[in-house]
Formats: sequence, structure tokens, C-alpha cells
Amino acid sequence: MIRIVLVVMLLVALFKLWQALQQRRKATGVWVGSGSAHGQEKSAAAVVALGFVPGEELDTEHSAPPPAEVTAVLDAVRSGDWEAGAAWIEAAGTDWDRRVGRIGQVAELAVQDDGWLRAWRAARPGDATATAVDADAAVLLAWEVRGSKLAKYTTEEQFRVFHQLLGKAQELVHEAQRVADPADPVPYMLEQPIAMAFGYPHERYEALWAEIVKRDPKVLAAHTSALQYWCAKWQGSHELAESFARRSADAGDPGDLLSLLPLYAFFEHETYDSELDPDTYYKRPEIVEAATKALADVESADPGDRRTAQVRHMLAWVLYWQDRYLAAAEQFRAVDGYIGAAPWIYTTDPKGRYLRMRDYTVRQVTPGL
Repeated sequence: MIRIVLVVMLLVALFKLWQALQQRRKATGVWVGSGSAHGQEKSAAAVVALGFVPGEELDTEHSAPPPAEVTAVLDAVRSGDWEAGAAWIEAAGTDWDRRVGRIGQVAELAVQDDGWLRAWRAARPGDATATAVDADAAVLLAWEVRGSKLAKYTTEEQFRVFHQLLGKAQELVHEAQRVADPADPVPYMLEQPIAMAFGYPHERYEALWAEIVKRDPKVLAAHTSALQYWCAKWQGSHELAESFARRSADAGDPGDLLSLLPLYAFFEHETYDSELDPDTYYKRPEIVEAATKALADVESADPGDRRTAQVRHMLAWVLYWQDRYLAAAEQFRAVDGYIGAAPWIYTTDPKGRYLRMRDYTVRQVTPGL
């Protein structure tokens, strides 16, 4: 009898080990113990031979190839030509996603050296674009001081300086709101990360959100920023975040790309809750349906819409866990080379995460690889 019990216990232990190996296989993108390091290198080389980018050449700063004009403009601003930056931002017109993105790119330069920004402000007092850049640079500087680590790993001094800088940024953001075109939602969008950090009560955040959506209800950057506020890690919960994401997606028309929001909300939930197994979590019917809708949304979007990269990156992740390898491989092919986006950047090893999942996916859809 004792021997039978021992055998049963051994079988149970072996089964649990097999399950763990299966889960690890999905997490790493390779079969554990399936081959030597040399064999895995050959497999990676075979994926590269199919036209995919080698790991050492992956760009972790951008989600898609930056147009040559962007590099030229930013180089000009960096050298002191603020007028080039001003003209580039103004050229975005009422494409608010593009405008806020350009303001952010120019503001990042001011965090390192703001001499050209001070010259711009002096030459054009009250200029709405310069004020918005100044406000965004102040927000970025505050977050740089705080760092990206969890609160428990952030020092009291970091928090003190962080909140001090945020107070200054808040003043600049409110100035930007006063001098902006009444139809421009961007200065209100610049307040979103401040609201998140200061912990605006829900009622106050909803008032801020109302200012944004009455100007334009479909700015993708505004929705993704709002989702962060409603996440459990900030001022909301999984339920609030997923509810907000569903409303955003439902309000979008084909090609608006607001279908990204549910995928992002599900991803935030899974990464926040260590008890969830991604190999089963992402196969929930509602997540499968959300991925299918996002695929259709991307197909409906303007081929030149650079925002599709954000959706494709998240789709690659979700479709991988759903074992929808053909569709996932299409997303990896579309974004390959540029991985400065969620979900890859939610780790200290974005290249490793991306390569394991990409290469595993490609092997599943390539006979004989």
C-alpha cells in the first residue's frame, strides 16, 4: 500500500513538473531542454534568414521606424533652432495624436537642455505651442526624477522632489490651457500624468476627462493615458480599467484604433496579478473577441497611420498567448525591428522577451524550421 501511495505521489509530482515546463515553454518561447545552446542559436539564425531582424539590431527606443524628417527636426532643435520645432508641431494641425506626440518629442530634448526653449519663450511670449512644450518638459523632468520603479523602491527624497517638480508642471499646464486654442485638447491631456501622480479623486479626473472629450472624443493618446489612471496600480481597479476600455472601444469607428484599449487593460491586469497564468488568461472568450476586433480595426486603418504599430505590438503579445500563431506572425512581421512599445518595455529585457516570443511564433508557422 505504501509503495502504491509513493508511486501515485511520484506520478503527481512528475505531472506537476510537466505542467511547469509547459508553462515555462510558453513564457520563454522555447521548449525547455529541447536542444543545446548551439541548436537554439541555429534556430534563431534560421528566423533571421527569413527576413526578421537580428536581436542586436532591434531598436528599443521607437515603436516604428522614425521618419527621416523627424530626425532632422529634432537635430535642428537640439542645435538651438527652436523655430524648426515650432513649425513641425504646428504642421500637425488638428491631428491631436500627432500634435501631442510631437510636443512630447521636442519636450524630451528640453529635459536635457532647455536653452533653446527659454529663447523660444522669450521671443514669443504667450505662444501656445511653446507653453505646451514647456509644460510637458516639466512633467517629463518630474517623472525622470521619480524613476519607473514601484513606490516601495522609490526613496522619500525622490518623492519629495518629484512632487515639488510636479507642482511647477501643474502651473505650466494650467497656463497652457489658458493660452491654447479653445478647440485644442492637448493641454488638458498634458495634465493626465499629473492627475495620476497626485491621485486626483475620481470626480476631479472625470472633470478633466470631460474637458478632453468635448474637444475630441477619439484621441488615442488621451484614452491610453486615461486607462493608466483607471488601472489598479494607480487610482482605479481592474474592473474600472476594463470598463473604461470597453466604453472607449465601443465609441470608436473602424480605423480609429480605440480597440487597443481592451487589449491594454487585459495586459495591465495580467501583469499586475502574479497569480494569473497568461497561457490560460488570454484565452478567455472576451479577450479572444477583443483581439479579433483589434485585428479588424488595424485592417480598417489608414495604411500610413503610425498609431497602428501600438496596436500590432499588443496584438502580437495577445495572439501569441492565444496560440493564434499565423495572426501573431503577421504582427511580428509588421513591427519587426522596432520594439519600443508595450508589452516589450514592461521588462528589464525587452529584446529577450520580444525575441523569444517572435522566434517561437515563427517556428510554429514555418514547416521544417
